[in-house]
Amino acid sequence: MSWAITRQDLTDLAYGAALLGSGGGGDPYIGRLMAERALDRGRTVKVWDLDEVPDDGLVISTAMMGAPTVMVEKIPSGTEGVGALRALEEHLGRRAIATIPMECGGLNSTLPLVVAAEAGIPVLDADGMGRAFPELQMETFHVFGVPGSPMAIANEHGDVAMVMARDNRAMEWLARGICVRMGGAAMIAEYSMPGAVAKRVSIPGTLRLGIALGAAVREARRLHRDPLEDLAGALAAASYHGPRLLFEGKVEDVFRQTTEGFVKGHARIRGYGPGDTMRIAFQNEHLIAEIDGKPLAVVPDLICILATDTAEPITTESLRYGQRVKVVSISPPEIMRTPEALDVFGPAAFGLDVTYEPSCVG
Repeated sequence: MSWAITRQDLTDLAYGAALLGSGGGGDPYIGRLMAERALDRGRTVKVWDLDEVPDDGLVISTAMMGAPTVMVEKIPSGTEGVGALRALEEHLGRRAIATIPMECGGLNSTLPLVVAAEAGIPVLDADGMGRAFPELQMETFHVFGVPGSPMAIANEHGDVAMVMARDNRAMEWLARGICVRMGGAAMIAEYSMPGAVAKRVSIPGTLRLGIALGAAVREARRLHRDPLEDLAGALAAASYHGPRLLFEGKVEDVFRQTTEGFVKGHARIRGYGPGDTMRIAFQNEHLIAEIDGKPLAVVPDLICILATDTAEPITTESLRYGQRVKVVSISPPEIMRTPEALDVFGPAAFGLDVTYEPSCVG
């Protein structure tokens, strides 16, 4: 059943998207402001459930790619997403009937809403990650064999590049180089597919999930309850597991560098008692949380750093010395934990010599 995004939805989604971003995906606050501006200008953000898409209709995924740290200073103009979409439509000789988020975490939960509003098409309540990941082939779309290219990549100056790659990993490598040349962040249109395919390869209900997470925390704060308990109910309704509290402490060190189109580094969090210190490594998103070399959670599980007093998610670009935090993990739906999926975005895909075990299942 189709529905329209409200301003309250955008506020709640900004929280849920930050949580599902697992530290990455870019700050959803920027996309929220852009979507609010579209609503102020009389635009409507219409959302379709996945089963409403005509089987023969063209669906195109839209997103931002690049390093989240760049977005702190390089704010989108708002035209890049539609520019990439129109360029890909022109190349394909067809108009898209809807756009679908590439991922449901961070900025990429909200920017497709802006594209949908400006292009006058619906956005699908689904995505290809169930969270955020740093690379373009790390999608359920790719796991199920959908080609990502041809893809269009556009910047705020109106420059558009088309990428036609031999496979999705080559598409990521080529597009990343173009993104670096465009200043480290750009908007893309990719993974064009018929509606029938979108229904088969997408994770449904993730926009509603993001909104439900934000609403759950908002209600918990109003009633002075523990937000983690309310988050658990919203996650379970969408076949996620958790959150599980892994650690509490104070950030004592952050190493972060923007390189090769990503933000890479690690953080060290010291516990309040004597002894334990947690180390978290990230590539845009948090990849692994460990104590004394023992992993407590690893991708594709979400590793989320929350401010102790507010339960607000802290993104990798916002992590600072002295912050008092809770570290929680969330295990994604089964479609993200199959052997085929783990080959694409499990620990080995990031060079981690760790066997994946869900931190919140069993």
